[in-house]
Amino acid sequence: MKTKIVDIHPHIVSTDTERYPITPLEGKQSEWSKKRSVTFEEMIAAMDDAGVDKSALVHSSTTYGYDCSYVADSIAKFPQRVTGIASPNMMADDAVEKIRYWVKERNFAGLRLYTAGGTHEKQSGWMADPKIFPGLEYAQELGLAVCVSLKPAGIPQLLVIIKKFPKIRFVIDHMMEPPIAEGMPYAGSEFLFDLAQYGNVVLKMTTLNIRASRKEKGSPETFFPLLVKKFGASRIAWGSNYPSAQGSLKEMVEEAKAALACLSEQDREWIFARTAQSLYPALADK
Repeated sequence: MKTKIVDIHPHIVSTDTERYPITPLEGKQSEWSKKRSVTFEEMIAAMDDAGVDKSALVHSSTTYGYDCSYVADSIAKFPQRVTGIASPNMMADDAVEKIRYWVKERNFAGLRLYTAGGTHEKQSGWMADPKIFPGLEYAQELGLAVCVSLKPAGIPQLLVIIKKFPKIRFVIDHMMEPPIAEGMPYAGSEFLFDLAQYGNVVLKMTTLNIRASRKEKGSPETFFPLLVKKFGASRIAWGSNYPSAQGSLKEMVEEAKAALACLSEQDREWIFARTAQSLYPALADK
């Protein structure tokens, strides 16, 4: 059966803190992982309820730091349904060894550079540090897509690596949250639109972006067709951000479907499944 919905940005957290200790980056645990986390089993149930066929589980750096074991163990339980995105310490001397371990031995399908996010308001400065280049070279050799969680302030660093590693597809988490609510002509989103010229940049459209498009002067019917015109649907993939974003996974799927109803059926197929499957072949239809 043809896959219709792939989620490339869900998170899971175990209730077993002895086996999977809480060790967030810089000691700052995310609020969502304290208050509304879901286990792998609960995620599968939520996927079934929401009609999500497959998922690329994103390791929670704000829960487990660089230890991706919980996602790895979850992939092993249901590899035909999920894969994972690992976040090793790219600045560590053993970064290449760790990437090899998570990808070759634990079946992760991609990497994530967490350089800014919910618990890290200030943009980190290591994204373009030459010390991470061996890890990126190895990722490029393996054909891995690399997600990047960053703020607009990090774009100069991002440009360094997207130019230096042209064969890596860099997936921009939450599309850097452009100010969609400002409405047409979306001048404040130019920093995002400018990245369209780089063919190895892919956008991860999440619930944060979907909801922003319905605020104030924003409009799904004007923003998303413009986004597709600039990037092409084959360079945009949907991710729920469940349960970091509030609400059920089913609600998030319905919100996304409603917001993207203005696009063609083919464009929606790319955004909801085909782009994700091109990034992560482990999720492709068998």
